[in-house]
Amino acid sequence: MVEITGGSEGAIGIDLGTTYSCVAVWQHDRVEIITNDQGNRTTPSYVAFTDTERMIGDAAKNQASGNPINTVFDAKRLIGRKFSDSFVQSDMTLWPFKVIGLNDKPMIQVSYKGKDIQFSAEEISSMVLVKMKETAEEYLGTSVKNAVITVPAYFNDSQRQATKDAGTIAGLNVMRIISEPTAAGIAYGLDKKATSVRAKNVLIFDLGGGTFDVSILTIKKGIFEVKATTGDTHLGGEDFDNQMLSYFVQEFKRKHNKDISGNPRALRRLRTSCERAKRTLSSTTRTNIEVDALYEGVDFHAPITRAKFEELNMALFRKCMESVEKCLGDAKMNKSRVHEIVLIGGSTRIPKVQSLLREFFNGKELCKGINPDEAVAYGAAVQAAILSGEGNEKVQDLVLLDVTPLSLGVETIGGVMSVMIPRNTTIPTRKQENNFYTTQNNQTMWSIKVYEGERTMTSDNNLLGNFTLHGISPAPRGISKMTLCFDIDADGILTVFAEDNTSGSKNQTTITNDKGRFSKDEIERLVQEAEKYKSEDEDHKKKVQLRNSFEEYVDKMKNMVSGKRSSAGKKKMEDAINKAVQWLNSNELGDLDDINDQMKELEKVCRPIPTKMNGRPSKRTKRD
Repeated sequence: MVEITGGSEGAIGIDLGTTYSCVAVWQHDRVEIITNDQGNRTTPSYVAFTDTERMIGDAAKNQASGNPINTVFDAKRLIGRKFSDSFVQSDMTLWPFKVIGLNDKPMIQVSYKGKDIQFSAEEISSMVLVKMKETAEEYLGTSVKNAVITVPAYFNDSQRQATKDAGTIAGLNVMRIISEPTAAGIAYGLDKKATSVRAKNVLIFDLGGGTFDVSILTIKKGIFEVKATTGDTHLGGEDFDNQMLSYFVQEFKRKHNKDISGNPRALRRLRTSCERAKRTLSSTTRTNIEVDALYEGVDFHAPITRAKFEELNMALFRKCMESVEKCLGDAKMNKSRVHEIVLIGGSTRIPKVQSLLREFFNGKELCKGINPDEAVAYGAAVQAAILSGEGNEKVQDLVLLDVTPLSLGVETIGGVMSVMIPRNTTIPTRKQENNFYTTQNNQTMWSIKVYEGERTMTSDNNLLGNFTLHGISPAPRGISKMTLCFDIDADGILTVFAEDNTSGSKNQTTITNDKGRFSKDEIERLVQEAEKYKSEDEDHKKKVQLRNSFEEYVDKMKNMVSGKRSSAGKKKMEDAINKAVQWLNSNELGDLDDINDQMKELEKVCRPIPTKMNGRPSKRTKRD
């Protein structure tokens, strides 16, 4: 156990991943990747609900096959999206858990303690963040409040805001939201900083469980400047698993004339086997899918080769290469000017992905010097150290220059998009335009619609939000002049200001509720609910510990009594022990008070025997 030294509160870096998450901290002048309670350096981004408890991480994933409809994963694919989003509608057909729409906000419905409960993606993500927070606190031996959280570079404004909300619900002060490739660039560049004096162009290829990003950074003397970024917030290892799953569902149907597509438990078990096969095929050319009693007692055994896996996913692999080409074009950079190609995310271990990248860059070797699973959390921890003033001179003079992934603008006459901030503009940034005029005679208000996207017409782009400027001085059309200002902070979050130059009337908005983002009051309510769930988790833990102690005591008494000669005292103790065993068998997890009462009742009968229960001192009495 260690403690944070120095006057400021410690800060952690969290890679909140689609399938796995990772937490790190800067201490002793270096980054420490923190292991969880299972000894693992990454934690599954899974949350599961049962009739008795809530589980997060490894425990949740391990029971997924037996409880698929109440085991939630992929929350990152839902965060900041609308229920009507085509990606959401597509994913819903593949998930075993239920997703419903509430005012066009996707809500995950599960059964918890016998009741149907709905959670937003932010709440599920906050539960994963709580797990990462607790993992760090256990390691550091102190409470943690401050964190830097990473998001895919291509996450839009709403998705970044929603991720920040998830951190707030988890009880964290989110110091900064940074892009995953930027964080990975820090991890790569930190060791190179001392030895490299000339600028290096580094392409970060980040292919994870559910998202994909390509970014080009120029690194020189501690300055990390993102030149361009592109990608897909809906492409990753889960999609490769889905292709295999669909293939083997059809194989099972062909071989056994049985359709398992409507059975969540069978699909979950087959998906787990597909995921395992995918990992195996990174190191061998052939493996088998083996699931005993997959459906209606029928065993399923089928081979799959690396070549077949590549054939199933080739279209997705090609899509990744198209993004690489687009990113180079946006950066106005020839592929020969890329000095290093850094691989991030577990899916970059796929041999075909690596070979396609090497071919694209004319045989150039790929940089594998940093751990693809941990690099993002590593960079986030460095940024957290900088912001909290903890890092040494090695990191304090680092400068991060990120970019906005999509163009931002407003709707003008005819539904045309007027771009205020072009994509790949370095952030933070502020852009002001003074050439907006009224379009109607005696117009007194202006409804400002803010969009993101690259199309000419706003109908083809994504509406982020809208607000109204009132109090415009009445005048003939084209006379009243307005000023509009877009301000993007270091988190990539947008604030829009508007002012009528004649009357001085002003208004502003930070893009918030148009995509279902929570209000301040709602966030406060969810923070309180998170505390309630945390308290329930603690109560459950205490029940399990006390029950284990009770069971150990019962076993101890059984062994003690078995060695005694027959007597009235022995019979009385045996009856009490049998009664305790029956109660344990019929009460899987009783209340703390009930377990305590049962334990005391048995202790009363067995008191002559020295015992130590649940950490309490042994009770010693004179023998009869």
